[in-house]
Amino acid sequence: MAELTLLEAVNDALHTELERDADVMVLGEDVGRAGGVFRATAGLLERFGAGRCVDTPLAEAGLLGGAVGLCMAGWRPVVEMQYDAFSYPCLDQLITHVGRYHWRTGGRMEFPLTIRMPYGGGVRAPELHGDSPEAYYVHTPGIKVAIPSTPADAKGLLAAAIRDPDPVVIFEPKLVYRTARGEVPEGDYVVPLGKARIAREGTDVTLIAYGAMVNVCELTAEALDVSCEVIDIRSLRPLDEETILDSVAKTGRVVIVHEAPRTAGFGAELAALIAERAIFDLQGPVLRVTGYDVPYPYWTIEDAYMPSVERVSAAVRSLLG
Repeated sequence: MAELTLLEAVNDALHTELERDADVMVLGEDVGRAGGVFRATAGLLERFGAGRCVDTPLAEAGLLGGAVGLCMAGWRPVVEMQYDAFSYPCLDQLITHVGRYHWRTGGRMEFPLTIRMPYGGGVRAPELHGDSPEAYYVHTPGIKVAIPSTPADAKGLLAAAIRDPDPVVIFEPKLVYRTARGEVPEGDYVVPLGKARIAREGTDVTLIAYGAMVNVCELTAEALDVSCEVIDIRSLRPLDEETILDSVAKTGRVVIVHEAPRTAGFGAELAALIAERAIFDLQGPVLRVTGYDVPYPYWTIEDAYMPSVERVSAAVRSLLG
């Protein structure tokens, strides 16, 4: 197996899937000649041509609207949103159309659309470049959502999304685009949607996270003299409830970590699940370590906004205390 960064694994997945299926195509802003702002689509234009790697205007609503038509014409488009918050203009298309077509057609029409976008903070980016909007998409019926934290999962989840008959949004944590490195299977490789990963076994407390926050939880587990089990959600919708509940039953204590704002963040959904189905396993309250209910701040204070090893450690100590 090759050792790749998370970004290289995304690129590998796109090359593999375009080679495997002639109906797969990539479109987005600067994805062709420039190879993407992060170089995630580098080499696709040269290998597959302008008909399958399409540079589009800077118009997100038009970009996603075009992908809707491509799906209806039999293509399997992979849309790149250049940054997380750049996707907001296309929410109308997503909520009004993309999530509803399978239902609207009585199940007769599949809608194999993949939307991938870098998300999250910690990279000293300007405004509207550090949001974590996953809750908008998880809340939209008909949309599947996955977030990798490792290079192998970045390739496998993207492949699964492209092959899925329903629309899937893939959020890629740009904080670890080039720092997460690991072995990635070559060629055809799929990680099924709807299955969490136990990143670290433990017995005293369960840390639940996804994306770049998985690494924060793993570092916390290493720093504490406590046996922490780290669950990497990977797939937010569909959600692997069984793995979460089994871990809660084992440890009895839970800390949920995400960098999106706290109110109505995905951590609240996880906490509700645990309260409804594992209340008698708990030895303390379900705690959340999250971003704050403010717009993502400018880079001078973003370290105070992001969940950190110190903040997660404090939550663990309060549970054990």
